[in-house]
Amino acid sequence: CIVSRCVQCWHSWRLGIRRPVKCLRKVLYLTALSHRHFVFTRAPSFADRLAIVDSFGHHTYGQLYSISLSLSRDILRALDCSSGDIAQQRVCFLCPNDASYVVAQWAAWMSGGIGVPLCKSHPAPELEYTLRDCESSLVIVEETFAERVTSIADRLGVKWLVLQSGSLSQEPSPGSTHLHPQLTTTGFPADWKDRGALILYTSGTTGRPKGVLTTHQTLRHQVTSLVELWAWSKDDVILHVLPLHHLHGVLNKLLCPLWVGATCVMLPDFNAQKVWEQLLRTDTSRTPRVNVFMAVPTIYAKLIQFYQKHFTQCHVKDFIHAVCKDKIRLMVSGSAALPQPMLEMWRKLTGHTLLERYGMTEVGMALSNPLHGSRVPGSVGNPLPGVEVRIALEASSRYQPSCTVITESNSDQTRVTPGMEGREGELQVRGASVFQKYWNQAEETKESFTHDGWFKTGDTAVYKNGRYWILGRTSVDIIKSGGYKISALYVERHLLAHPHIADVAVIGVPDVTWGQKVTAVVTVQEGVSLSLGELKGWAREQMAPYSIPSELILVDEIPRNPMGKVNKKDLLKHFFPQPGK
Repeated sequence: CIVSRCVQCWHSWRLGIRRPVKCLRKVLYLTALSHRHFVFTRAPSFADRLAIVDSFGHHTYGQLYSISLSLSRDILRALDCSSGDIAQQRVCFLCPNDASYVVAQWAAWMSGGIGVPLCKSHPAPELEYTLRDCESSLVIVEETFAERVTSIADRLGVKWLVLQSGSLSQEPSPGSTHLHPQLTTTGFPADWKDRGALILYTSGTTGRPKGVLTTHQTLRHQVTSLVELWAWSKDDVILHVLPLHHLHGVLNKLLCPLWVGATCVMLPDFNAQKVWEQLLRTDTSRTPRVNVFMAVPTIYAKLIQFYQKHFTQCHVKDFIHAVCKDKIRLMVSGSAALPQPMLEMWRKLTGHTLLERYGMTEVGMALSNPLHGSRVPGSVGNPLPGVEVRIALEASSRYQPSCTVITESNSDQTRVTPGMEGREGELQVRGASVFQKYWNQAEETKESFTHDGWFKTGDTAVYKNGRYWILGRTSVDIIKSGGYKISALYVERHLLAHPHIADVAVIGVPDVTWGQKVTAVVTVQEGVSLSLGELKGWAREQMAPYSIPSELILVDEIPRNPMGKVNKKDLLKHFFPQPGK
């Protein structure tokens, strides 16, 4: 609302960020937008444009909208709802990476429900946990997963509907449920801004996953800030290879292109060869050329490995470099720290300096390197439009919590507290992009915010050289050894430059003398070996002595979740189990 934005104006003025005229223009623009203006309601404006290309065919916005509207009516009938609004009941859906996901998501919203995407790789107990925790009223499942999901739904008394991905690209026949009705939002709830839109479950490192509830208004802000910063347009074509139960795959790679009428080419799963084929494709007779790509560091590592194995001829390398540099406008890395050697190698192969950004399920994207301008390896840039961030040190007293603010920024300007330049602290976020609550976890929600309303990310950060840098999770990526605070990500970045190391995770192991020992869990390149002595000898020329690992563990593979993240607490428990735990 205008009042809350004026409060933000005053807050910015107090910081010395004197941009009231610009802010007022933004207020007037945003309040002029209808509160019914959300992703699926924009589809009729792009009815004849190509929305999704998947393994089953090509799908226009009009087709997807029409089929979604038909499915929303099936939802209403299944839930015996005559009002046309299921009033934020939870609709879970499990679909492959294809058009069926979009149809299920839009249908859940059209019926007035909250969408809850499920993870296709989760075993039955995890799927059951999600259905129970979000109190799902209905599950939409693509036929590939029907047998696995419907049995769980029946046991829980949850209703279900089955989608067929293969039928979505077929032209509707007279009398079928896939007729294209008038493309209109008539009958949808009048005001969506404060209604729940999505519950995404975090991959939590402790306890069970938490459901992060995001409203339609929050989701719209997350989308539009990215659209503005990264200059999305209807002419963009993005290649999608990420999981669709995670913010990166849902927000950055699907909702953003669909907001502007762009095209999303969806692969069912990541395959290095198929990704390279899409990035280098020259035939644009049916499908336009990909010009945007986003992935996690693990995917970039596998693409580099495929390149090094299969693209050996000089003229092929020159062709790849030329096509990527000239035809692809944006390549982004996120969801995990990007090792600098990988960034440098990707730049050498493609001519692209990967854009690094910072986000999380609870806040959307908060920080980003610029679309145009200098991108500094290891930095995550500055706040997105409408997002405020700060680095703070919190302390509790007997009477009330206190907070020392080191740095505070919005997208226009940054204020650093005198005498605290370069100090580390917790990154905290505030703004319209922040989630509403953890589902059914009021105490967890309360504890996740400061007394003055900032979300506590749990990440340690520093502001230096005009940019924000993430040092790691406060609990597992900051190692305290011999009086030093050591960033595990810093150590990992250096170790990945070793010619024999293919992958690494650095953990802090409890130690009576040192507090914690810097320990490297390493996968070596094929056909080579590595000893702790050899690693230390090499590292002395590369790293601060106190940050060199004092222990080395060699493994065949470091386990990672679908987004490429390592659960370091699990690694610690596996290799160094504590007695009695």
